[in-house]
Amino acid sequence: MFPLKLRNLIATALTVTLCLVALPSLAKDDYRIAWSIYVGWMPWDYAAKSGIVDKWADKYGITIEVVQFNDYIESINQYTVGAFDGCTMTNMDALTIPAAGGVDSTALIVGDFSNGNDGIVLKGTGKSIADLKGQKVNLVELSVSHYLLARALSSVGMSERDLTVVNTSDADIVAAFATEDVSSVVTWNPLLAEVKGMPDVSPIFDSSMIPGEIIDMLVVNSEALEDERLGKALAGAWYETMAVMAAENETAIAAKSFMAEASGTDLAGYEAQLAATEMFYQAPPAVQFVSSDALRATMSHVAEFSFEHGLLGEGAADASFIGIELPNGEILGSASNVKLRFTAKYMQMAADEAI
Repeated sequence: MFPLKLRNLIATALTVTLCLVALPSLAKDDYRIAWSIYVGWMPWDYAAKSGIVDKWADKYGITIEVVQFNDYIESINQYTVGAFDGCTMTNMDALTIPAAGGVDSTALIVGDFSNGNDGIVLKGTGKSIADLKGQKVNLVELSVSHYLLARALSSVGMSERDLTVVNTSDADIVAAFATEDVSSVVTWNPLLAEVKGMPDVSPIFDSSMIPGEIIDMLVVNSEALEDERLGKALAGAWYETMAVMAAENETAIAAKSFMAEASGTDLAGYEAQLAATEMFYQAPPAVQFVSSDALRATMSHVAEFSFEHGLLGEGAADASFIGIELPNGEILGSASNVKLRFTAKYMQMAADEAI
């Protein structure tokens, strides 16, 4: 979400800092998890505030502190330098920040994927992706919005060479779209809902057209995860919270109302965001998703995009520079530089009620 030069400087600084910060020790009982506001990560706030996290941590004789960040990228940076044992992030950011920074990380819980929460909107009615040609497109550069744009363009045989990307903060994107100078934006909910609600606009592409590619996860330092107590406690807390949300009762309404207020909307607004999110309320569908061939294809797309935009680090000669381990043990990319791992182990334990 930073301009390329700044992002590379940050990656370099993080790599240097990692040499100075002790990696998580296995001989410890206290863990810290970072999260930021997004529809699919609000359950962590509820799980922490309601006592669900403490309940599961106590079961395994550890403590887990869940800390909110208002700045998404900063939360990942803090995780990357070792200040936290886990952090919520997307699959692309897991590859381009901690993995590219040399931190071996594991996607412990795949909670959902964007299924319409991210989209492209043009001014004017009856517009299509082809109408982006020659335009300036405002988005948060090098974010999942940028990735979504690249996937949309490739679907009609176009590329970024056909337009100009204008880096725009998520805090400014709605206001920018309201000006005469901006004709197209790529963004995510709830900002997407705001721009789609403006008169005479055309939503031309959204994440439901590339289902399963923008994945929201809880990523944990792989060394910290050698303590199985941490993985079991986090998976137990997550799926208990999912069960609360999925129940059609007053407790579910109260839980989602809490999440809505904490994220700055109301229950109806939060429900609308959930409708554009493929939440895995139960463990078996999450296990099936992370074990599917589709994940291999998605991470190949993500690695190619990341390499083309210089996000895999200065030493990356191609998209295979960073190894990505899939749940079946298959490795995409370099087997000698595996820094991002997907596992179904703890989600399967939850499915089997073995935690």
